[in-house]
Amino acid sequence: MKFSETFIPTLREEPAHAEVISHILLLRAGFIRQLGSGLFTWLPLGLRVLKKIEQVIREELIRYGCQEMLMPFVQPSELWKQSQRWETMGMELLRLQDRHENDYCLSPTHEEVVTDLFRDNFMSYRQLPCNLFHFSTKFRDEIRPRFGVLRSREFIMKDGYSFHMDDKSLDVTYQEMYDAYSAILTRFDVNFRVVEADPGVIGDGESLEFHVIAGSGEDTLAYSKHSNYAANIESAEALPLGKRATPKTPLQKVPTPNVRTIEDLTKFLNLPIERTVKTLIVHGQESLVALILRGDHELNLVKAAKIKEVSQPVTFASEEVISAELGCSVGSLGPIQLKIPFYVDRSAAMVSDFSFGANEEGKHFIGANWDRDVECENVVDLRMVGEGDPAVDGSGPLAIQRGIEVGHIFKLGTKYTRSMEATVLDREGNSIYPTMGCYGIGVTRMAAAVVEQCHSEEGIDWPIEIAPMQVHLVGLFAKSNSKVKDTVDRLYHALCDAGIEVLYDDREERPGVKFADADLIGIPHRIVVGERSLNQNTVEYRFRQAEIENIPLDEIVMKILNFLNKK
Repeated sequence: MKFSETFIPTLREEPAHAEVISHILLLRAGFIRQLGSGLFTWLPLGLRVLKKIEQVIREELIRYGCQEMLMPFVQPSELWKQSQRWETMGMELLRLQDRHENDYCLSPTHEEVVTDLFRDNFMSYRQLPCNLFHFSTKFRDEIRPRFGVLRSREFIMKDGYSFHMDDKSLDVTYQEMYDAYSAILTRFDVNFRVVEADPGVIGDGESLEFHVIAGSGEDTLAYSKHSNYAANIESAEALPLGKRATPKTPLQKVPTPNVRTIEDLTKFLNLPIERTVKTLIVHGQESLVALILRGDHELNLVKAAKIKEVSQPVTFASEEVISAELGCSVGSLGPIQLKIPFYVDRSAAMVSDFSFGANEEGKHFIGANWDRDVECENVVDLRMVGEGDPAVDGSGPLAIQRGIEVGHIFKLGTKYTRSMEATVLDREGNSIYPTMGCYGIGVTRMAAAVVEQCHSEEGIDWPIEIAPMQVHLVGLFAKSNSKVKDTVDRLYHALCDAGIEVLYDDREERPGVKFADADLIGIPHRIVVGERSLNQNTVEYRFRQAEIENIPLDEIVMKILNFLNKK
């Protein structure tokens, strides 16, 4: 591939609207261009990266007997209504009608379609287990698409689905997909971590996320440095901090004028924040519901959503609703004489001699204690874990890092086969609902996640498996030097004849321009042919971020081949 004949629109300046490094570099290096909000065109070099990613994924899945197919992007609403997700998917599901006013959606995922395929074509236990996958475009109408292709509305994803007669069979495939995803990320040469996760609206059981570690990641991961325990912070179990001490002070109601926040309260009472609790009000199935946490802790919405009395999705009550139904403002709420159900976080339940609102405007209780002054029956895990909290496996304190979710595997159980009446006959001729697994990995997101981790100040640093090309060949002043021109042309053809993918910069540009573009694009092997090196019958060679070497001209092709054969 010659640079002069390829559409590679590199940019010298940093795009004003790009926030994260992957967005900046993919734009500057000529891999993508933005069409609209969350919509991107993948240019020739970018598309080559996506195809390389797909091929690695395909190879690892086929090792485990997965079968590739392709399902439709546009899906009929009937399937989503059968699974009861037509409404629960919310605004991210882009709905549309055809000319006959039939309802459809643009696919955000394919559980419904694959279950429909299964129920029409699988009849017996003899056909199971079965593991199907495809690469396809997805569309999720994100309210705030950002970070370039890390969180776009339209993206390419590999999703796979397995069907099983029982959980034991599913366990085998689940472990195989864990192994396959780990192998994929290892081949991409990135630092990654596998964490426990919440299945969200897709799953109905155990799930694991695969994260590329990056400071720009949207997800916060909690992990133990002394064991294999790791979890998305939304799913990390928070153990109670400390033990409840014996009460030492009497309960008192005190005036607290103009105190509306926990910060106001600690300053006004000169009280440590750890000896305060806050009362958060959310909408419930039949009434408002109160969630009580220690003053310095943050509510975990995923955990709150698991309380049966709480409405889905979790929605905080407005100040107007709270005032009308509870008779005081948000800053004066507390559990004593609270007229609605309340749940207490494990760590809040360990506090003694603490303060909270008296449910009277401008008043708080101090010296409060659970059981003595107020009941503490519904104790649940409600809070986000933090740095230094104890790991649930007892291995020591938790550490926190950021990650980019690139893959997710789920155990779905019979959520879809049961709701969509997909059955098969078992060995005794009985009709049963098969159990399912689901396995997704983002292709476009993977490309951006790799750049987030693999880059320098000058540009991208592609791992060899997914680089758009294997060799970047640069000729210096070839137009004015026939020896350089003849040599670099012969080397280009020799590399191509050896089956090596080459981007040959044959442009009539200054060396500085060519080197800047080579740094931006980030192809792993770089060969530079110039008059000075040719006088010594050598070429300049560099692999990724390593030092430049002078390699004999007649050895360079074999050096590249030997490297590629060892990878």
